[in-house]
Formats: sequence, C-alpha cells, structure tokens
Amino acid sequence: MVKLFRFARLALLCALLIGTGQASGHELHSTPANRAGKSVAIPAPRSEQLITGIQKIKHVIIIMQENRSFDEYFGTFPGADGIPMKDGVPTVCVPDPQTKRCVMPYHDPRDKNQGGPHAAEYAQMDMDGGKMDGFLRAVFASHKKTCVKIDQPDCVRLGKSTDVMGYHDACEIPNYWSYAKNFVLQDHMFEPVASWSEPAHLYMVSAWSAKCSDPNDPMSCTNEIEKLPWGLKPGRKKFAWTDITYMLHKYKISWAYYLGNGMQPDCEDGEITCEPKPLLLNVPSIWNPLPNFTTVNDDKQLSNVEPLAKYFVAVKDGTLPAVSWIIPNNAVSEHGPASIHAGQAYVTGLINAAMTGPEWDSTVILLAWDDWGGFYDHVMPPQVDENGYGLRVPAMVISPYAKQGFIDHQTLSFDAYLKFIEDVFIDSRRLDPRTDGRPDPRPTVREDVGILGNLLDDFDFNQAPRRPFILNPDPPIGALTGQGPDGQVCERMHIARNVHH
Repeated sequence: MVKLFRFARLALLCALLIGTGQASGHELHSTPANRAGKSVAIPAPRSEQLITGIQKIKHVIIIMQENRSFDEYFGTFPGADGIPMKDGVPTVCVPDPQTKRCVMPYHDPRDKNQGGPHAAEYAQMDMDGGKMDGFLRAVFASHKKTCVKIDQPDCVRLGKSTDVMGYHDACEIPNYWSYAKNFVLQDHMFEPVASWSEPAHLYMVSAWSAKCSDPNDPMSCTNEIEKLPWGLKPGRKKFAWTDITYMLHKYKISWAYYLGNGMQPDCEDGEITCEPKPLLLNVPSIWNPLPNFTTVNDDKQLSNVEPLAKYFVAVKDGTLPAVSWIIPNNAVSEHGPASIHAGQAYVTGLINAAMTGPEWDSTVILLAWDDWGGFYDHVMPPQVDENGYGLRVPAMVISPYAKQGFIDHQTLSFDAYLKFIEDVFIDSRRLDPRTDGRPDPRPTVREDVGILGNLLDDFDFNQAPRRPFILNPDPPIGALTGQGPDGQVCERMHIARNVHH
C-alpha cells in the first residue's frame, strides 16, 4: 500500500507539472493552498538520489537557542550575506534618536549582551518598512515603556547606552564559526513570525501561533502572534490547533522535547527586562508550549516532554527518538544578558554527545536561535502572510551527510524544519487543514509556501558519512587571549566612535 501510495502521489505530481508546462523548481500553481484560497508551490519530484539518501536519516535533533540575529553572529563570515562593508568598514548605520548620530555596526568583544525588545511592535519598528534602521529607536521606546516602572540596573544602563549594533566573530564564538566552516551555514533563515520567542516556539512545533476559545475545537482558534496564554497548570489545554506531534503520533513516529530545568530565558511580553520565571518540566510556559496542546494531552504524550539529562542517556545508549527538540534554561540560552561562552559550551556538549553516540551516522542536527533578540540585521524579511517572516537568525545544519563548508542562500524559516521532518518521516504529509484529518483555520500551509527552500539541498547523500567533529566546549576566547581560530589577531581597533558608552 505504501509503494502504491507513493507511486500515485508521484504520478499526480508529474501530471500537475506537465499540465502547467513546468518540469522542476518551486513555481506557484493556481491550486488553492488553504482555506484562504492562496496558491501553493508543488515541489518537483525528488531525484532517485534524494529518495535513497533521505532514508539514511533516522534522527533529527533541533537545538533552539535564544535571541540573536544573523548579522550579530555571522555578519562578517566569509561568503555569507553579512553586514555591508567596504575595506572592512560598515557602509550601513542606524539613526540614534538621542544623539541624532548614525551608529554603524561595531565589533563587540563582550561575553554578555543585553540586546533589545523583540515583541511584534518592535519587529515592525526595527524593519521600518524595509529600511532596517529602527533598532535604536526600538530600544529607547521600550525603555520609556517599561523601565520607568522597574528599578533594575539594566534599565538604568539602557537609559544611556545599548549594544544592539554590536556583532561577534570567531574571536568570541570560535566553535560556532568552526561548525559553519565545516558543515552548512544558512544565511537566509528567518524567524517564522515577526514577533517574540513564544510565537516562534509555537511555529517551531506547529507552523502557527493562535489563541482558541474552545480547547477541544481547532476551528475555534484565531490568529495571535503577541499575547498568548502560558504558565498554566499541567493538563489545562489551551492550544487546540494541530501541531506536528499529532502527525508523528498518528504515524507512530517517536519524539521527545528535552527541557533544561532552571529559569526562563525571556520576558513574557517580549520586552528587554522583567522578573525571571521558572522553567519547569510539564508546566506550560513560553519555551515549553507542548503541554498546552490539546493533541499532546489527548494522545497521552505529556511524558515525551523530558528533562535534558535523558537526552544524554539516549544518545549514549542509542535510543534517540526520531525527532528531538532541545530547549535551554536561561543560564545557557545566550538570551541577553546570558553568557555567550556558556551557551556555546552547552551547545558544543550537545553536539559532541550526538557525534560520539552510536547513531551519529543517521543523525541530522538543526541548530538555530529562536528570534533576533533586538540585534541589528540588514536584510528585510520577505512577507509570506500576515504573520511573517520575522528577522534573520543564525542557523546551521550539522550531519555526517551535510555538505562541507557550504553556505545555503535559500530563503528558509522554521517551517522548513517541519517540512523536512514531514518529508523524512511521514512521506511528505503536511500540517494541512484539508488533508491532515484535523482542520483548523490557519492562514497558510507554511510548508508549501513557494518561497520556502528545502533543507535537502544541504546534503550530499553520496558521500561517505563524515566522522565526528569534536570540539572543546571551553575554547580560549580570542578577544581575551589576543588570538582567535586560524591564528588571526582578535584584539583590534573597534569601530566604536559612534557607540554609546
């Protein structure tokens, strides 16, 4: 039956392509995408090489860090679409509403950064209709809105300075640059929603962010990318629309959501400062939304949300589920003002564990940061529907089959992660209200948006599986030692003349 289904599906795709005179690519057809009647891209049939190669993937691990823009981490990475420069000097700047100067991006060697506000209103302010010049205005708008009510040192400091125009390089994040040089760096990965962390995490597992009047009725959900229910008691269902775990459960695909116990990395409203909240297993919260989903409760899969310690046991014992998400606590999240060095050490430990486990040869690691954190980025996101995309974030693909030293310039978002999971494990069945057996009124079937790239382009399944690439979780930091990877001098004259101090 499975072979017959695949043959029929392939024949249908070929017929559709022939009927429109298109033999390849992701061009738009006039077929309705969803309830709104939008057009979708019908992907070309996979080559035989990809059909064979994709079967080598048995485990997908998504490591989701916090609040960094692409330009902040990889804006000077060779070959990437980074900060526009001439002779090593940025050719872009952002107006400062206080000093009336235009502030250029500058190298920031500090281990801790505050960042800026990143709620939906600030995403629009930062982008400024495509000018990408509102990052400083957003910081001071947030300061006026929140810090007058909060007696915190960060608020006092933000009244005088901000670090959203700073960027890092291999001197501060040598392991991340090493992964990018040896595997795949994606320089057009956009947050799927133009808002803060909770909507981003909802999109990560469901390709939508909404609120629902009836927890048992997916059709009662309406679009919402800002104010969402969280911090509820276990078993209190609030998110009724369909998420990817429903599909995984339906087709008997194993999954786990590994959570680091500690404090939450962000404010519940996307502002810069707030009182910290606990991050607890099986308690719905900003970074732990799955216990709030009706599907997870009804499928009796709350126990799939597990403590991080079980990840290390699973990779060592060879018992990894097919799909894993790994979520940090605040201390290792890289969310401002958490230590970058500590976050990099944590991520390196996660990757080293996977690489030294018995299942490395069948594993794909997808590493990303959930939103831009208020930090500068120069690329205007494309508009795919009323919710997104949001600003660019750093992202990489690490796998024994990943291309080496490859920069993927495709337009991507976390929707591509869901598309990849669906392609690998459930024969390309989508979170589509028309076909998934659980209709909801989501505005777009995101996995089928024509502009969305395909992660399969990042792999070479003909190559022999690459050996583990083990890194020191605690590498010397170039900005402190004077030497960075490849021997370059990290102490330098920083472009800081326009920076607030």
